[in-house]
Amino acid sequence: MALCSVAFILAFLQLANLTPLFLPEEEYHFKQWMLQYNKVYALEEYHHRLNIFTEHKRRIHYHNAGKHTFSMGLNQFSDMRFAEFRKSFLLTEPQNCSATKGSHISSHGPYPGSVDWREKGNYVSPVKYQGHCGSCWTFSTTGCLESVTAIATGKLPLLSEQQLVDCAQDFNNHGCMGGLPSQAFEYVKYNNGLMTEDDYPYMGHDGSCNFKPELAAAFVKDVVNITSVRD
Repeated sequence: MALCSVAFILAFLQLANLTPLFLPEEEYHFKQWMLQYNKVYALEEYHHRLNIFTEHKRRIHYHNAGKHTFSMGLNQFSDMRFAEFRKSFLLTEPQNCSATKGSHISSHGPYPGSVDWREKGNYVSPVKYQGHCGSCWTFSTTGCLESVTAIATGKLPLLSEQQLVDCAQDFNNHGCMGGLPSQAFEYVKYNNGLMTEDDYPYMGHDGSCNFKPELAAAFVKDVVNITSVRD
């Protein structure tokens, strides 16, 4: 009986250490966020994630109460610390860009200090989610090509990241294991086009190439990297 009492006290103290004090509305917001993103935790992890979530939410509230050029908000990663996010989603090894020369003609300015294409019209596509696939390089590629196409044609397409995941391996890309936008642009150039998201939807995992040339919606004439001293 004494051993059981000691074990109970130790378990209670451990739980108490894992359970910081939160305002009731903060835990309510956490539970609503869990429902929104279909999150489920065991009891110990629940309090760990609640702690991280509350820290982020308070930081967001403090930031948005100030005068800044951007606002912050919650998303599906709000229960993760950055080190955990980086380990799960960001590349760990540097990669070398391949496209360094092109036949493009550079203008000689003068150049504006900055350009916000969101203020000029419908030229920037919405934020997308890559899931648990190392395909950030495909989203960089489509985001750029979507905007360039919109600037040239007046119509903003949503292009297929999955086509790049499935089809661009011959250009030293590796699907969900990583790649480079410069090499993806080279693929689109020599492949003669990229399909839309509707025609080749994103699955978030490696698949077999299913490119249909007749459905290509965006094209690349040339590829060149702009280095840090020329941007």
